[in-house]
Parts: sequence; C-alpha cells; structure tokens
Amino acid sequence: MTGHYCDFKNADVLLTCGSNNLENHPVSSKWTQRALDAGATWIVVDPRFTRTASMADIYCPIRSGTDIAFYGGMLNYIIENDLWQHEYVINYTNASYLINPDYDFDPATGLFSGWDEETHSYDRTTWGYQTDTETEWDTSESGAYHWVEGEGVPEFTPPVLKTPKKDPTLQDPNCVWQLMKKHYSRYTIETVCDICGMDPETLELVYKTYASTGAPEKSGTILYALGQTQHHYGSENTRIMTLVQLILGNVGVAGGGLNALRGEPNVQGATDMAMLVFDFPGYLKWPHAVDSPDLRTWLEGQTYSDGFYTNKPKFFISGLKEWFGEHATLENDYGYDWLPKIPKNGADFTTIGTFELMDQGIMKGYFAWGQNPAASDPNTKFIRNAMCNLDWLVAADWTETATASFWRAPDMDPASIQTECYILPAALIYEKSGTILNSGRWLQWRYKAVDPVGGAKPDYEMCDLLWKKIVELYKAEGGACPEPILNTKWDYYVDGVIDPRPVAWALNGYYVDGTDFESGKVDLLPAFANLAADGSTANAMWIYGGFYNNSDAPLDPAQQPIGRREHDDPGNLGLYPSWAFAWPANRRIIYNRASADMNGKPWNPDRVLVEWTGTEWITNDVPDFGFKKTNADGTVEMIPPNNKAFMMKWEQNANFLSTGMKDAALPEHYEPLESPTSNVLNGLQNSPMIKFADNASVQKGDYAEYPIVATTYSITEHWQTGAQTRMCPVLDEIAPKQFIEMSEELAAEKGIANNDDVRVFNNRGSVVLKALVTKRIRPFTINGETVHQVGMIHHWDWTNMYSTGDVVNDLTPNVGDPNSFIPEYKAFLVDVEKA
Repeated sequence: MTGHYCDFKNADVLLTCGSNNLENHPVSSKWTQRALDAGATWIVVDPRFTRTASMADIYCPIRSGTDIAFYGGMLNYIIENDLWQHEYVINYTNASYLINPDYDFDPATGLFSGWDEETHSYDRTTWGYQTDTETEWDTSESGAYHWVEGEGVPEFTPPVLKTPKKDPTLQDPNCVWQLMKKHYSRYTIETVCDICGMDPETLELVYKTYASTGAPEKSGTILYALGQTQHHYGSENTRIMTLVQLILGNVGVAGGGLNALRGEPNVQGATDMAMLVFDFPGYLKWPHAVDSPDLRTWLEGQTYSDGFYTNKPKFFISGLKEWFGEHATLENDYGYDWLPKIPKNGADFTTIGTFELMDQGIMKGYFAWGQNPAASDPNTKFIRNAMCNLDWLVAADWTETATASFWRAPDMDPASIQTECYILPAALIYEKSGTILNSGRWLQWRYKAVDPVGGAKPDYEMCDLLWKKIVELYKAEGGACPEPILNTKWDYYVDGVIDPRPVAWALNGYYVDGTDFESGKVDLLPAFANLAADGSTANAMWIYGGFYNNSDAPLDPAQQPIGRREHDDPGNLGLYPSWAFAWPANRRIIYNRASADMNGKPWNPDRVLVEWTGTEWITNDVPDFGFKKTNADGTVEMIPPNNKAFMMKWEQNANFLSTGMKDAALPEHYEPLESPTSNVLNGLQNSPMIKFADNASVQKGDYAEYPIVATTYSITEHWQTGAQTRMCPVLDEIAPKQFIEMSEELAAEKGIANNDDVRVFNNRGSVVLKALVTKRIRPFTINGETVHQVGMIHHWDWTNMYSTGDVVNDLTPNVGDPNSFIPEYKAFLVDVEKA
C-alpha cells in the first residue's frame, strides 16, 4: 500500500477492482464513506454485484482474469484523449527515457524481444535504456560513498551509474512513452468489451470518470486485493494498475496510490518478514546458489547505482550481524556462507512446488504453521494425496485443521497412510503480545488480554522450544552443516523467558558496541539512516528502523513510537503521524515528493503533504526524498526541489517500461490457464512464463468439456478456511452452508432452483454446494458468444462438529505467477449440474 486506510477520504474517485472491500476489509468502509460524503465518485469493477458494488456510483461487470485488458484499455483511452498528467509524467517517470533499439513486442507471437524458447525465459537486455553517460561512485574521503572504503566494510566493486538518454519531447520512437502508446493502441474499447464482457457505454463511463483524476488538483485511488493477484499473471495485474496511477499522477499524492488491502492475519507483516522463498527480510533478495554464491556477488548484483538502494550493503550486512551476532565478522563475510542458498530451481520450494516434491517422495517432512494448505492451496485433492508420502507432518494452529487431519478426508483411507501427524496448539491473537501491521504499513503493539488456554503457546515459545532442542542435539550428536545452527544469534529473552520485546530491538536495529541483550542494555538506532556496512550496527528488518527506538524504556512498548496513540492530524489529511508507526520512517504516504510540482508547489493546495517555500520545506508527512543535508561543519542545509521523486528506484523516476519483471516489459493480456475463449490481443493463449502448467497434477480442463468460468471468494461471516469460525454456532446460524452464486439464466439452463444441491466439477475434483440463484451475476458476451460465470465461497471442509462441507479448492488449478508464484484461484473452468 503506498497510502493507508485513512487516506481514502482524500480521493476524488475511488476504483475498487479485484476486491470486495466492504465485505472482506470492512474497516475500509469508514474511510470510503468519508470520501463519498465529501463528493467522491466510487467505481466498482467486479464479476459480481457485490456488497461493495451496492454502495458504488458506477458498477462495471468484468470476466475473471481479464484485468490487464481492462486497464490496458484505460491507458489507451487516457493517451488518445490527452487526459494524462503531463508535468508529472515528463518529470517524475521514465516516459522520456530511450530504450534499446532492439526492443520489440510481436503481437503475432505474443512475445517480447529476448525470448529464449529453450529456457522459457527472457533475456531482458533489449528492454534496457540507451546510455548517455557513465559515472563511477566517488568513494574518496570526501565523496558521497566514502563509507565503501571504511574499515569493516566487505570488498566489492561499486556499481557504475549509467545515465540514460532521454527525449523530453516524447517524440523519439524509442522512448518509453512512444513504445507504451504503441503497445496499448491495440486495446480499444471494442476489443476490451469483447474480452472482458461489459458494454461499451459502461466501460467508457468508467474510463472517463477515472481519467478525470489526471487533472493536477484531482486524485484517484485504486483498491485491490486477491481478485487481482491470484492469477498466473497476478504481478503484471498489479503493475498495470501502477501504470494507470502514474500516467494520471496519482502516486505519492493525498487520496491517490495503489492500495493492496491485506488480510487480518498480519499479511503485511508476513511479507515484510520474508515468508517467501526468494526474499530476505525487508524486501531484500535471499542469496542464490547461482546468482550470488558469495557476499561479494550479492553486493555487486543487488546494490543500486543511484537512489536510496545504494545503501543495500548497510541493510544486508546489518541483517547478517543480527542473524549471527558476534560470530559474524569481516573475515567470514559476516556469516554469509552460513545462509542457505536458493538452488537453481527455487520454484520447487514455493507452495505449489513443495507438494510436487512430496508427491515425488523427495520431501519427507512438513511444518504447516498457521496455514491450512489441505483446504486453502490449489488442487487440494492432489495436495492431500501428496501428504500421504510424508514421514511426518506438524500443524501449529488454533484448531484441528484439515491439514492436521488430512487423513480423515472423505476420500482418504486412514489405514493406508503412514504419515505421523502432530498438532501444536497455538495461542490465539488475544493470548500473546507482539507487533501487528495493518494494510497501510502501520505497526502497532498488541497487548496480551488473557493467558493461553491449556497447553497452547505463542508461536515464539514453540519456536524457542524447538530451537533449544535442535541446538542441544547438534551439540550432543553433531550433524550436517552445524555452523548455521550453532552460530545463529538467539538471545531474545527477558528473565530467562523468550519475549517479543527483545525481538523488537532486533527489528528496529541497534549499535552493536552499546548493546548486551542478556543484561537488557540496548543502544537502539534512531532510524535506518544510521545503519552501517561495517558490522557496527545490527538490524533484522531495516524498513522498521525507528519503530522501537527509545533506549530509556526498552521493555515498555507504550513508550515507543509503535505504542503512540495521539490523534493530531496536521493538514486534516488523515495522516495521524503520532498514532503508531508507519514504515518506512513513519512515512504515511510513500513517494510524497510527487505530490508537488517541480517547484515544490502542491498540485492541490488543500492537500499539502510537502511544500517548498523558497527557503525550506513544509512537511505534514515525513519527506520521501532528500530534503536536507548536514554539512561538514555541522550546519543543516535545505535541498531545493528537483525531479527525484521515486528514491527507491535507481533512476529516481517511476517506471512505465521496466526490466524488473520476469515475464513482460509492459503488462500484456493473456488468458487464464483455463479460458472460455481464445486470446484476441496476441498469438499466445497463456503467459509464456506460466509456472507449473506442464505438471501432470494440473489436469488442465478444456472449454468444450467445462464451459463455465469460476472464481472463489470470501464472506464476512467466516474467516479463512473456516476452521475457527465454523466452531462458533452463532456464525454457523448466520452462514450455515457454503454456496455457489449463479445467474438466473444459467440456473434455468441447468434446471437448478435456489437452495438446490449443485455438483460443481472439473478434471481435478467434484464438490457439492448450495445454489444461490441471483441477479448479482449475469452472463457475459465474450467474442460474440455467451459465457456463464459462477462464484463460490471457500470456508468449508470436513472438519468441525457444527458445519462441514466439501473443499472448493479441489477445483482450482495449481499453476502460478513467475514473479510471485501465487496460484491462479480466481479464474478457472468448471461445469455444474443439479446434484
């Protein structure tokens, strides 16, 4: 989220697409309602007329899996009608940058230049910039990068800044603007309607209304969630929304941004903490066996040539220093070799790949910690069968989940399954203390309300018990690769008991010489700007720097920035800077330099985030740019306005065309793995880099056999896979059974009446749900043919004494995105019949 919930009230137009936020993120409705009260217009684009759509000014239906076509059409409409924010685009984006002349996209093949058929991947060289000048880092004593030569800093060759060639007139055929304009010229309103299924009048109204936020004084916000991301091109779905926001000047401004609505179970915190195969905490990259086998290659491959990520060595080495403590030294590259390295095919260890390894008998043990893959992962029938090959399975959760009892599923034979299953009872969220994050990156301290029931324990206590035993066994018996285990720093105790507060010290960062965790003495860093690459600082999560920085009260979260509960709101923009702490640096709106023009004057004087007076900066939010510097004599000097509005990019300008994605230089429409139609925009049906599609377990269905588009979603009354909420009789009374929503037209074709039992099936599975026949879903006309869509909720399985049902994810395909590896839950094919 580039903004936060409270900022929604500042929007002139809100666009909800890929989210049913009033149902699944109900707190957001407070702030969307405030926007409506102030005169905003709300657009909802969704396959169903949802609870959110019922509150909107404009509702536009869309076939699941066609979001890139929808947004590509919007980009074309904005360009053709000259509705883009000219000054913003020219100065704050890479629209004027010249791309390699060999760059190309061929609609006939659906491929960009650089495609390698043998490796099924892109060489992205031709997507890069033409170089104007080259500048080496100044590492001299007085230079900006003098720290590179400092004592304790590992040796690495600094990157060379290659300044791109530009055409400020945007006329050069190789400039990003012209390439983007050409790319999306194919996305006409008629073509988009043929693909997505809405009528031209409604689509043009949506485009015209949202494009009105391209006026400098206006702002528009996009709210999205899993409806956008859970596709095999989900990352490109997210990126094309970014392109729309950039072309309209909606990033970095109050009431703008691209806002991912994250789930209640600390999803934002989980991604920050790197609960993904390829990530190191703080959105750094995990070491790779081929690309970065040693520290030097990591530093040289990951350090940016300009912008704020020139500091990556400081962040990463401070992370290693926290990981291995006193054992991390310059001589051993701060323990880099002790970190496990991602193998060449790291995809094998993502969620989908993991179960393929189980199926092959390679992976023999599995921890399901706070997750329930036997009900929530794609193609769950395959998953249950794969788990039969495990030697052991451990489930840590609040209840006996479907994963913990996969062997009890109706289609399983317990007598033939040898997997040893263990259940670790976990404390509820009310039974433990620690940090929690919301969608807007706000960290708050959650205090324990009651003690855990029975033998239940917080996650960190369970981890500690396992850790101590593993170390004990290594010391007593030895074992393979003992160094990573025995050298890992693990001293997060208060009075001998594992405690989340010392973990907070580590996440905030501290000076090594002034800190001794065992005695409780800690010299906390004021902010991540104080991190160093010489081993003098330790930090487990650089982006959190400053959230827990009061060294005078290290055991009292209430006296830390994370514990603040003040209601002041400068500028009346909903910033609330003294309520909790927003990473990074307590910044509420990321890239807020872009909220003002080149002279530092706000686009909208009534929504001032930052403003240049001629001598100094007015800052209602923490500036996201270099706004002052300290001179050698200690005096502070203000830095006048420049065009460096996106400091996390090496260009310090935002990217339309980019080499940062594996599968496309510009987002391009491809059909879902299972689609009711052919791709009319290019010669490829699916993305060329779709992951796992060739696996036998996928069992791809054909439109001739399974003609109905299906999607899955949640309801307010139940939570996640329902393992907890279906134990609450009151919630079961409100929502007693899972259902399938279908149009009146489809129900008539199939002879199905409301509340009938309906069998939903494809090659992967068959489930029975209750029919909810409704006007909220209607048939689509796709390329001249009628296509039906259905929607199913997914909170049920065979566990629980009160309400049970089939597992809807038996039907979803286990294919994924090449960037994030997220599965394609939101668009697949089924057929239905009266059960």
